[in-house]
Amino acid sequence: MLGPVLLAAARSDSIRRLVSAAPVTRPMVDRFVAGEQLEQCLTNVTSLTGRGMQVTVDHLGEDITDRSEAVRNRDAYLALTDALAGAGLAEHVEMSVKLSAFGQALPGGHDLAQRNVLPVVEAATAAGTTVTLDMEDHTTVDSTLAILGQLRERFPRTGAVVQSYLFRTEDDCHALAGEGSRVRLVKGAYKEPAAVAFQNKGEVDKAYVRCLKVLMAGKGYPMVGSHDPRMVAIAQDLAERYGRKKDEYEFQMLYGIREAEQERLVAQGHGMRVYVPYGTDWYGYFMRRLAERPANMGFFLRSLVSRG
Repeated sequence: MLGPVLLAAARSDSIRRLVSAAPVTRPMVDRFVAGEQLEQCLTNVTSLTGRGMQVTVDHLGEDITDRSEAVRNRDAYLALTDALAGAGLAEHVEMSVKLSAFGQALPGGHDLAQRNVLPVVEAATAAGTTVTLDMEDHTTVDSTLAILGQLRERFPRTGAVVQSYLFRTEDDCHALAGEGSRVRLVKGAYKEPAAVAFQNKGEVDKAYVRCLKVLMAGKGYPMVGSHDPRMVAIAQDLAERYGRKKDEYEFQMLYGIREAEQERLVAQGHGMRVYVPYGTDWYGYFMRRLAERPANMGFFLRSLVSRG
């Protein structure tokens, strides 16, 4: 299976240099990443909102190595918040943040990430939008949920992300499904050990449905993060079973993936939010997208080898 290999390669500096230098890379990156600069990102975001989409924007910058990078990432989000407010987009566009980009993995990282994310959430609230805390590998879950809990004391609309392939996630869904809680459910995109996560796709899918039932039955606001047609259909059925109106949950899909399905859901009156990443530090995100999509992965690797 090439997927696990690519997930491991996402953390390799030597492979990063090879991939970044390959001529075939740029067109593939452009499919999944909405530009390296904020201006490019805003152009793509404006196009999406003009077609009835909601958006969440991610400034790429995980796996940082020092505190100055964490500050730069914080400042990039503050600039993004100002830009969204200035463009009149805050009503339709929120932000997604990875706490690793704010220093979570550095020494003293929990407190550092909390200090750096707080002004971003404050600025987002002042601008009329929200922040969702992305979930990363299993070693970060407890820290991320603890920071979420602290933020929600002042900013209750701060969103959470949970990953169905982790054994613990069904319990986390029960804890997070309270009044007003915004929770994005995804399958998971990191290489996790068998001690903490389902390894079989069928088991991951079953866990996703179990978690989705918990969220749809709860009092929060489920955000269905999936491109899987079966999961989209199941989510619609569960929403109807639990009496949810179309504005009481939403679908979320990645920028550049299943665009026709995104348009279809909007045409049906569903909330459809597109996850839009931008920035120069695109490598880790790009490699995870290839690992998730075998067709894209095969095309890219064949092109990389032939160009090499």
